[in-house]
Amino acid sequence: MTRNIELELSSLLPDIPSDTDRCIARLQSLLSSRAGVHAVEVLAGSNSTPAQLAISYDPDRLTIARIRELAHVAGAEISGRYGHVVWQTEGINSVRRAQTVADLVARESGVLEANADASGKLVAEFDRRRTDETAIANALQELGVSIKADKIAANARDAEEHRHDDKDHSGHSHGGIFGANTELFFSLASGAFLAIGFGIEKLWDGHPVWLPFACYIAAYFFGGFFTLREAWDNLRLRRFEIDSLMLVAAAGAAFLGEWAEGALLLFLFSFGHALEHYAMGRAKNAIEALAELAPDTARVKRGPDVVEIPVEELALGDVVIVRPNERLPADGFILDGVSAINQAPVTGESVPVDKSAVSDVASARANPDNLADDNRVFAGTINGSGALEVEVTRRSSDTTLAKVVQMVSEAEAQQSPTQRFTQRFERIFVPAVLALAGLLLFAWVVIDEPFRDSFYRAMAVLVAASPCALAIATPSAVLSGVARAARSGILVKGGAPLEDLGALKAIAFDKTGTLTEGEPRITDVEPEQGVSENELLAIASAAENLSDHPLAQAIVRDGKQRLGDETLPEATNLESFTGKGITALVGGERVWIGKLEMFGQDGVPPLSAELSDAIEGMRERGRTTMGVRSETRDLGAIGLLDTPRAAAKATLEALRGLGITRMIMISGDDQRVADAVGTEVGLDEAWGNLMPDDKVKAIRKLAGQDKVAMVGDGVNDAPAMANATVGIAMGAAGSDVALETADVALMADDLARLPFAVDLSRQTRSIIRQNMIVSLGIVVVLIPATIFGLGIGPAVAVHEGSTLIVVANALRLLAYKEKGSTKDIAEKPV
Repeated sequence: MTRNIELELSSLLPDIPSDTDRCIARLQSLLSSRAGVHAVEVLAGSNSTPAQLAISYDPDRLTIARIRELAHVAGAEISGRYGHVVWQTEGINSVRRAQTVADLVARESGVLEANADASGKLVAEFDRRRTDETAIANALQELGVSIKADKIAANARDAEEHRHDDKDHSGHSHGGIFGANTELFFSLASGAFLAIGFGIEKLWDGHPVWLPFACYIAAYFFGGFFTLREAWDNLRLRRFEIDSLMLVAAAGAAFLGEWAEGALLLFLFSFGHALEHYAMGRAKNAIEALAELAPDTARVKRGPDVVEIPVEELALGDVVIVRPNERLPADGFILDGVSAINQAPVTGESVPVDKSAVSDVASARANPDNLADDNRVFAGTINGSGALEVEVTRRSSDTTLAKVVQMVSEAEAQQSPTQRFTQRFERIFVPAVLALAGLLLFAWVVIDEPFRDSFYRAMAVLVAASPCALAIATPSAVLSGVARAARSGILVKGGAPLEDLGALKAIAFDKTGTLTEGEPRITDVEPEQGVSENELLAIASAAENLSDHPLAQAIVRDGKQRLGDETLPEATNLESFTGKGITALVGGERVWIGKLEMFGQDGVPPLSAELSDAIEGMRERGRTTMGVRSETRDLGAIGLLDTPRAAAKATLEALRGLGITRMIMISGDDQRVADAVGTEVGLDEAWGNLMPDDKVKAIRKLAGQDKVAMVGDGVNDAPAMANATVGIAMGAAGSDVALETADVALMADDLARLPFAVDLSRQTRSIIRQNMIVSLGIVVVLIPATIFGLGIGPAVAVHEGSTLIVVANALRLLAYKEKGSTKDIAEKPV
C-alpha cells in the first residue's frame, strides 16, 4: 500500500531563491534514500498555491508524523549546510564583466555555483562548512564589485531573514573614493597629466627632464588602473581579451620611449570605457526605474487600527488601504471602493481602467488566479480619485511588477544570434590579430627599416584591430530595446526574441481570446412560426441557466439582456448529452437544446426540414448553432459567434504595413467558423478543426518555411508557442504561466500593442546592423592604415570614437516613438 503527503516546500527549505534550486534535488535524494519512502516529487506552485513536495511512502513502515519529521530534519540539514546569496551589485557594467566576475567567484573555495548578469544581479550557492557570505563579499570587493543593496530574494518567502547589516557588505562603493564615477575621474586625471606633461615637453625649453616623464607615469597609472585590473582578472581565467591587447600596446609604446602616445592610448581607452559604461547605465536605469514604481510602505488594517509597514512584511490576506492618487503596494483584489486605476506602469495602457469591488469575496480568495480584470489590481499602478480597500494575493517579491523587473533585468544575458556570431568571430579574430602583430614585428627583416619602427607598427595594429565597438554593438542595442519595450508594457525576454521578432515574415494567431473577445455572443435568433423571439429566448435561457457550459452561460447572459425585466420560467431536471446539448423541464414541459446532430437520435424528436435548413444557413455564416424544441413543436434556433476584437482588423493592416506578408489563424473551431472570423478581420488564411497537437504540427510546418510567431494567451497555446520562432502572449499581467512561457509578453490584453512591438524590434534590428557595419568598418579601415603608417594616437582616437558612436546610436532606442500605421491603433508609450 502507498500513501501520499504534500508538504509546502518553503517550510522545508525557507532560504532557497527559486523553486529550481539545486538544494531541492538534494532534499529529494536525501528523502528518497530513507526506508519506506517510495518517491519524492516537486509540484510546481501557482499564484495562489506555493510549490509542494509530494512524498509517496509505505504507511506500514512510516507514519505521517514520522514523514513530516524526516522531511523537516532533512530540510534543516540541507539549509544548515548550503547557503545562498542573491545580491544587487555595482561594478558589473557589461555581459563580459558579469561573466568574469561570476567565473572568479565560482573559483572561490566553498562556492558551488555563481551566476551574474549585466544588470548587476549576482546569485551564488555555497557550502557553509567551507565559506560564508562575508568571504564571498570580500572576494567581490577584491574584484572592485560592491553590494549595492541588501540581499534581494527573487522568491524570498521571508525577506527580513535574508537581510544583512549594511556595515558588513556595503561599506565601499565601486571603484574607490569617487564611487561609481571613479573610472571616469581616473580617466580625466590621466588626460590631465598627459596634457600637462605634453605641454611641459613642448612649451618649456628649460624644463627638468624628469617632470614630463613623471606626468606620463601618472597618466599611465590613472589611465591603466581599471584596464590592468580587468586584464588581470581575464588572465587568471586564461583569457586574452581587448584590455590585454591595449596594455600590450601601451607597454610597447613605453618600451620605445613613446610615453606620450602610450599615455594617450590609455587615456582614450579608459575615457571611452567610462563614457560607454555611463551610457549603458542610462539604459539600465530605465529598467531599474521599474522597480521603483512600487511604494516602500503600505497602510494595513490591524483590527480597528491602520498601521504603516514595509511592503516586504505584507502577507497573503492582509487588507491594505489605498488613498486617492497613491501607488498600489501589492497585487490583490478590491474589497471595497470604486476607482479608475492607471495601469500604464505594468500593462502599458494609457487610459485608466475602471475598477470595483468583487461581488463574492470567498470565491475571489479561493481562486485569485481567475479574478475578473475589473476587480484585480497590480502593485506599482496608480489609484485614481476613489479610496480602496485591497486584499493582498501575492507577496511583494511575487507581484507581477516584481516578476517583470526580474525578467527584464535578466533579458540582456539571453544572447541574440548576432551576439553569438560576434563572440565566434572574436574567438577567431583576436588570435589572428596577435599573429598579424607577431609577423609585423619582423617587418624589418623584409623591408629596410629599424626594429623600432616595426615594433611601433605592430603595436598600432593591435590598437586598431581591438574589437571594442564590435563587442558592445549588439548588447547596447538589445538592452535599450528591451528597456524601451518594458516602458510600453511589452516584456521581451532577451536579444534572441527581440531580433527574431524584427525578422518575422509570418504570424499565426489563435482565434479565441486573441483575435476574438473570447466570449460567444448571440448574433442570430430564428423563432419558428407562432413563436416570438422573447418566448424562444426565455425558454432557452431558463434551461441553459442550469448548465455551466460556456455556450450556455453566453445564452443566459445575452438572453437576459435582451429580455430586460421579463422573468424566466422555472426550469428543473437538467440532463446533458455530452458534446451535443441538454434537455430540461421548462414550465413543466420537456425542452431540448443542442446541435443539429442531436435531434432525431437517441429518442430526441427531430427538427423540421425548414428549421434544419435555417441552422445550416447560420453555420455557413460561421455561427455556432443551437436548435430548440419542445415535446410538441419546434421553437427555433439561436446562433452565436465569438465576435472579433475591435482592434483586430486595424492591427492586421498595421502589421502588413510593417512587412508581415503572411498571417494565419489556427483554431479548434469548425472550418466555417474560422473562415467567417478570418474574413471579417482580414486574414490571409484560416485553419480550423485543429486539436492542440494539430496546432503544434501547423506551427512546425510554418516554421519550416520561414520565421513565424505564434500569438495566443500563453496558457492553452504554450505548446504551439514553444515550437514557433517567437511565442507572443497577450494579457500576461494576470497570468504567471503566460509570463513564463512566452518569449514576448504583451502585459495588457490588447492586440493593438503587437504592431508597436514588431516595429520596435525592426528598429532594434536595424540599429544592430548599423552598429555592426560601423564597428567592423572602422577595423577594416584602421588595420591597413596603421600598417601603412598611421600612429597609435590617431588610431586609438578613431577606435574609441567608434565605440561611443555605436553606444549613442543604440541609446536612440530609449526615445523611440511609434510611427506610421501603429500610431492609430496602439496605446501611446508610457
